[in-house]
Amino acid sequence: MKPFLEAIDERVLVCDGAMGTMLYAKGVFINQCFDALNLTAPVRVAEVHAEYARAGADVIETNTFGANRIKLRGFGLADRLRDINTEGARLARGAAGAQAYVAGAMGPLGVRIEPWGRTGKGEAETYFREQAEGLIAGGVDLFILETFRDVTELRAAIAAIRSVCALPIVAQMTIEEDGNSLDGTPPEQFTPELESYADVVGVNCSIGPAPMFETIERMS
Repeated sequence: MKPFLEAIDERVLVCDGAMGTMLYAKGVFINQCFDALNLTAPVRVAEVHAEYARAGADVIETNTFGANRIKLRGFGLADRLRDINTEGARLARGAAGAQAYVAGAMGPLGVRIEPWGRTGKGEAETYFREQAEGLIAGGVDLFILETFRDVTELRAAIAAIRSVCALPIVAQMTIEEDGNSLDGTPPEQFTPELESYADVVGVNCSIGPAPMFETIERMS
């Protein structure tokens, strides 16, 4: 396959869909750590990836959205962080084969970072870096940072990835109905700030396609 950034310059690439709801439909209760299923129920995770691959997805995301130290700690799984991320990438790669790109999925830490919280920016970068290293070890082609409400935290995640590799980064904010981020930052502000650091900038989650499309137009 062509490098991801060359391919996306030439045509629209279709990503897969949700992971959590698909796993829930397969009988996984919501009180479990879905990221840990990469180790405890790899067949179920691989089935979801394979279904998306058969449907024609160009990009398969790893089941690692919440696989950072902060969130895994809540399940007593912080010591399995690297294994969860590496195996998540390997499962996605197995389904994608040579037909689709594998994107390492990373979400917010689940805590506020300075100046809105007590977690320092450097500390946040450390948490993101160790997750990125696990995903790289599993063989991802790119990273998708998604559902971030805070530009500062998203920039910390980008800096962490850039410190360990040069793979493409897709950075996505989550927005309200008015198009602003959950912290009230308008797209006219967060877009130029992010496009200086990430290869692709976008929005995801929380609202429907109509206001998201309007926001993309404002970003453009």
